[in-house]
Amino acid sequence: MIGDILRYGFQALTPEKVNTNSIMVLHPTKVNGVWAFDDPTTGLVREPFVSGIPEIIETTLQNNGIPVSEAAKGFNMFFAATPFPGVQVTLTWLSEEGGGNWYKCEETKQEGWLCPALFKYFAQAPKTIYVKCERTK
Repeated sequence: MIGDILRYGFQALTPEKVNTNSIMVLHPTKVNGVWAFDDPTTGLVREPFVSGIPEIIETTLQNNGIPVSEAAKGFNMFFAATPFPGVQVTLTWLSEEGGGNWYKCEETKQEGWLCPALFKYFAQAPKTIYVKCERTK
């Protein structure tokens, strides 16, 4: 992991650098056709979702009655390592690659890779990530 931290330019995480909320929320939008988010609490700016995650996002939105064209302007994505009311998607850890981690969406059988920015939210890759998407109010 230290090699990955150095290679990807991430600082070693200490307890005060990891988000300690049990349920976290991102506000993804589509930027130039790419799903991305800003998170001032972690210093992430236009952090893109890649490698299968955009397809999982769009399937989840559609399956829950949120048009992709509407969500492209912004939506709320709640996520946690423990189940919470209203969970729509369960991502199960598959393997580590390139400092990030592959997950399988149990509901859609799609697979996607979460980059090392995952460690801005979790000290280690969770075995399961629970997700809920909803319209911004």
